Amino acid sequence: MKKIILLLVLVLFVFNCNSKKESKDTQIKHALTKKYEPNWESLSKHNAEAEWLKDAKLGIYFHWGPYSVPAFGNEWYPRNMYLSDSKPNKHHINTYGRPEKFGYHDFVPMFTADHFDAENWAELFELAGAKFAGPVAEHHDGFSMWDSEVTPWNAMDKGPKKDVLGDLFKALEKRNLKTIATFHHARNLQRYKDSWENEIKDSIHRRSFRSSHYPYLPEFQEIFDDPEYRLLYGSVPEDEWNEKIWLGKLKEVIDKYKPDIIWFDSWLDQIPETYRKQFSAYYLNAAEDWDKEVVIVRKQNDLPLEISINDHEKSREPKALKELWMTDDTFSTGSWCYTDDLVIKPTDKVLHALIDAVSKNGILLLNISPMSNGIIPDNQRKGLLELGKWLKINGEAIYNTRPWINAAEGPTAEPSGGFKDHKKFLGIEYTSKDIRYTVSKDGKTVYAMTLGIPENNEEIILKTFASENVKVKDVSTLSGASYPWEMTDVGLKIESKNNGNNYAQVYRITLDK
Repeated sequence: MKKIILLLVLVLFVFNCNSKKESKDTQIKHALTKKYEPNWESLSKHNAEAEWLKDAKLGIYFHWGPYSVPAFGNEWYPRNMYLSDSKPNKHHINTYGRPEKFGYHDFVPMFTADHFDAENWAELFELAGAKFAGPVAEHHDGFSMWDSEVTPWNAMDKGPKKDVLGDLFKALEKRNLKTIATFHHARNLQRYKDSWENEIKDSIHRRSFRSSHYPYLPEFQEIFDDPEYRLLYGSVPEDEWNEKIWLGKLKEVIDKYKPDIIWFDSWLDQIPETYRKQFSAYYLNAAEDWDKEVVIVRKQNDLPLEISINDHEKSREPKALKELWMTDDTFSTGSWCYTDDLVIKPTDKVLHALIDAVSKNGILLLNISPMSNGIIPDNQRKGLLELGKWLKINGEAIYNTRPWINAAEGPTAEPSGGFKDHKKFLGIEYTSKDIRYTVSKDGKTVYAMTLGIPENNEEIILKTFASENVKVKDVSTLSGASYPWEMTDVGLKIESKNNGNNYAQVYRITLDK
């Protein structure tokens, strides 16, 4: 028996050594690939707009981590719990005790994810109509949702004891869905630690430093400087952090999981440009080895648009853009992570946001909020399945389409201020008079979608057809049944019939070319 145990230990040791060697060999291999050099001129040769992403239209991701355990406020709980007199701080003291006695790291063992089932989640995302999906690989809090050797604060070694990202990627790829890993960790470094005495002396100033997630507070220095805890709280010298942690984690996920999309949250401008170039070259050279079209998504102006897609957080565009863009938005009206008082949007709000984005050359990355135990609440599941049901019937008007000569008409317009106006989008109420257009890739079929359901026999007028002198051959439902129609001086008139759709009606218009 002892010999068998010794043999098993030896096998595991050899396997682990080989795995580490393979990962190291992969990095060396990519470093030797020279199609892309770490400079913007070389990197600009990359086609930022992968054809498969233009066709995909809808992805799903989720904010889920130790911050889901307190289920209070939002995903910024790890920061706000340390800010005296904030609501999360008061809640934390009343519920768990003072932060110096019960720190954010104490939530990690409570993040058990008992009910996480990668196959079940992947099936739900597929039924919802998503064409790509994946987790927030790491939020600002420093906890990695994959099996990491860069940091001990990862989902395989602590908390769930599961490779969340890896298991989900396998389940998604089995269903031919593309994968996305989102990174928010640019904020994790405590950048202002050394200037504390001169620049940050009171609680107001503590709150004003937005470039770092965790506030550096002298009373927590012993915890922040602990050899293990410092890797969670970002209390690391900046050069070491940039090289080994920010870039090291990205390289690890690239080598181990081969994501189709790497997406960055804001504040990537906090990372020195040389590291942003190194990441871009490493990822794109790796994709060359995989023979895979990959996509980089960013916010603000943190990477050149020649190599990346721009993301509009919680906002969209008033008109179609020439370049492809993405918006990440939530199924909720508040927090991105699960909270006990989370309010979920009606399905029509989410669907209308998708239709509006797609008509204007956009992609929707939809966020959901699982509970800390791995349960996706019923109201979110229900909404996803309702979205998928509509897309199963009407997906022809969404997937594989392109913007038409006019994206939108009707009384309701979207603001143009981007994220600064994102709260205005929550107040938008569309009607059946609001029309959004897409067109098939061959240009022969236009799809007109009403952002609401017209009454039976209600007259729909599509003004763009008259103003652009577009010739029509036929108007039908997606199942092929004809609609009564007439071309007039004011536009294409269609006599609407309710065909059983909820939320949005689709008209397939065959052009007479």
